[in-house]
Amino acid sequence: MTVHVPMSVPSSCTGCRDGDAFARPFAMAFQPILDLETLTVFAYEALVRGPAGEGAMTILDAVDEANRYAFDQACRVKAIETAIAAGLMATPARLSINFLPNAVYSPVACIQLTLKTAAACGMPLDRLIFEFTEVEHMAAPDHVERIIDTYRRMGFGVAIDDFGAGHAGLGLFARFRPDMIKIDMELVRGIDGDARRRAIVGGIMAMCAELDTLVIAEGIETEAEARTLRNLGVRYMQGYLFAHPGFQTLPLAEGPWPYAG
Repeated sequence: MTVHVPMSVPSSCTGCRDGDAFARPFAMAFQPILDLETLTVFAYEALVRGPAGEGAMTILDAVDEANRYAFDQACRVKAIETAIAAGLMATPARLSINFLPNAVYSPVACIQLTLKTAAACGMPLDRLIFEFTEVEHMAAPDHVERIIDTYRRMGFGVAIDDFGAGHAGLGLFARFRPDMIKIDMELVRGIDGDARRRAIVGGIMAMCAELDTLVIAEGIETEAEARTLRNLGVRYMQGYLFAHPGFQTLPLAEGPWPYAG
């Protein structure tokens, strides 16, 4: 898939003007994020895959500084178009797309292709969530803050992925004021038998409740982990316990679960 930048993007956007195209074909898989109170899918996260379902690294290894902008743009288009084709609009679920803050040169200019694609597919903007990871080093936090403010004004949800595993931690959370955070799986793994992890996640829950920030726990693989997280107040969960990513499909999470409700 080769990305063609729309003509409405201003010439000041150097990524649009000078970046290499990302021509390697790829596809998307989708993993549900479950609402444990309503037993519905809150959102589907779009995950990069090879054209025949190969792992993400077969594609990510081809991303470099020259084609990073084109890759980021291509992922947004592919995620929206594939989710719509898979039947997203027949569900109440939102679509969560990972994006690369360092690939966004101008928040307004670089969102134009996303807006055009959403409009063409009939996707309401308030059903889109953009995730960025705190693991990625951010050379210009002021610029990232402008991106988030721009996206929020347009109606998108904004989430910090891998919360608790990255460069800036609580400082990044305080500065960027995301709508939601996704607790890193390293804090989730084995939480049922680890008092330190329980204390940390409990603290995150208390902080986010006060700041009206939605919390998602990711990487859940056992019922014991899920029960412990529910006892700590976590409502939204994602992981292999519920469903593996579906290649170009929207999988339904399997149940029932005694810790739901």
